[in-house]
Amino acid sequence: MKPVERIAAALALASRVDLLSGDLDEERVEPLREAAVLVAITDRPDPGLILTHRNHALRDHGGQIAFPGGRIDRGEDARAAALREAWEELALDPAKVRIIGQADHYRTITGFGVTPVVGLIPPDLPLVPNPAEVDAWFEAPLDFLLDPRNHHHRQTCYKDQLRAYYEIIWDDRRIWGATAAMLVNLSRRAR
Repeated sequence: MKPVERIAAALALASRVDLLSGDLDEERVEPLREAAVLVAITDRPDPGLILTHRNHALRDHGGQIAFPGGRIDRGEDARAAALREAWEELALDPAKVRIIGQADHYRTITGFGVTPVVGLIPPDLPLVPNPAEVDAWFEAPLDFLLDPRNHHHRQTCYKDQLRAYYEIIWDDRRIWGATAAMLVNLSRRAR
């Protein structure tokens, strides 16, 4: 089965999988800030995944590698928000995206609840980064990103607590934190 078919089948199932979610303070009273990201898979024999290098000046997650995405606006669902954000960040035409499904909701330690929306896009689209939000974009091999051998478990101190996270290094690019965790979750669900 092709990787995209495997992912589509896995998203259609409600099976129990050992999934990751960022540790949230149990006493947290404010609601999560809901967001959505587009997991844009290129439709080619060896599919790739579109990722962005966020503008360093951004308040939230500046300088990090991420999926195109952002907050869900009033009146939007996750799908609409993910498509809007991909358009705003990369000029990725929503009409070019074939939605496969939604992956597992992920809670970050910074208070976001993120819904990954998985979509298939034609290869070699002329994507144009919005410099206010994105420094650059790149396509990484989907098989590499979903391979558990490339998911490295790390630890760091955050707010005086030891926190665990995943890191994926591809072509000198460091994919870590919530983006890596969502890739690990997608990998686990697809296997």
